[in-house]
Parts: sequence; structure tokens; C-alpha cells
Amino acid sequence: MYFMSRINYDKIMSETIAAINDDTKPRLCLHACCAPCSSHTLTVLVEYFDITLYFFNPNIAPEEEYRFRCSELKRLVKEMELDVKIIEGEYDPAPFYELSNGLEDQPERGERCRKCISLRLEATGAKAKEIGCDYFTTTLTISPHKDCDFINQRGIEIAEECGVSYLCSDFKKHDGYKHSIVLSRQYNLYRQNYCGCRFSARQAKGSDENG
Repeated sequence: MYFMSRINYDKIMSETIAAINDDTKPRLCLHACCAPCSSHTLTVLVEYFDITLYFFNPNIAPEEEYRFRCSELKRLVKEMELDVKIIEGEYDPAPFYELSNGLEDQPERGERCRKCISLRLEATGAKAKEIGCDYFTTTLTISPHKDCDFINQRGIEIAEECGVSYLCSDFKKHDGYKHSIVLSRQYNLYRQNYCGCRFSARQAKGSDENG
């Protein structure tokens, strides 16, 4: 069970960055959920880390949506002229549907969402270890719809399991989410109206119809 805490994850990230040796950039594996969420996050981190973006999101459906979101991420990095590598994970939604069994009607931030985030963080930690990164983290904490406390606590747990340090974050801070909207307009990015899975799409559609 996870409860809201008073931990300032943004402050922890700032302290971690402040302790970095100016002569070297540590390697960071950054899980990217989409281009809009990555936009602001990259502006925060690129000065301090050698970044590899890891697009691993088996929850996204249909496959055409997955491919388009990934192409938008690649276009963003190119147009921002960032020296950032991108690794695209294999598109295999089966593990997501397996963990979602019986949780189809759960709301965002519910148990299905927590399991989905855990799946993606675990894969990111494993990828970070595989490619020799010093840290891993995710763009997901920029979303006001996600449980930042859960994301960071789960990341810390996975770091202990995989042996790669987790970079705590709260990218919503300092108007990060608002900045991502500005950057999305600047680069004409596709901003999806649902998290990614077909269950969140159904809930988003219901909210639109009820609103």
C-alpha cells in the first residue's frame, strides 16, 4: 500500500544534480511515455546527463497509436537538436493485458495504473543496467494525473533490485506541465487525450460524453 508523503522529490533531484562532477555527465536511461511529456523533461535534464530515451509502453493501443507516439518523440528530439539517443522497445501488449485482467474498470491512479507503471519502470531499470547507465527515471511524474509518490517509491525499490540508481523527480514543479504545453504548441506535437491503454481511452471518451 502506498500513501501520499511529504517527500520533496524535486528537491532530491536538485541535490543529486548539484553533486554531479562537472567534468563528466552521468548516463541516464529516461523512460519516455510520449513526446509532450518528454519535451519539458528533456530541457531540465539534458544539460546534466548523457540521456538515452527508452520508449517502452506496451500499454498503448492500438499499435498505430504506439507507432505514431514514438515517431513524434523522434521528431521532437530531432527538431530540438538534442544529442539524445532513442531506444524503441518491442511492441508486445500481452504483458500489459495480463496484468490488467480483472482491473479493466479501475480508474487512473488505481491498481491497474500502478501495475502498468511498475512494468514500465522495471523494464527501464533493466535496460539501464543492460546499457551501462548510472541512473534511470521516467517522464511520468510530469503528469498531474499520475501518482508521483508511487512512481518515485517504486523507482527506488526497483533501483535496489537492479543495481542502478533511480533519479527521483517531480517534473510538474516549476510549472513543468504548463511548459510542456507551450513546447507542444511550439513543435506542433500530437497531444493525446488518454494515457495510452484502451481502458483509459474508454474512460476518456465517457468523460467527454458526460461533460
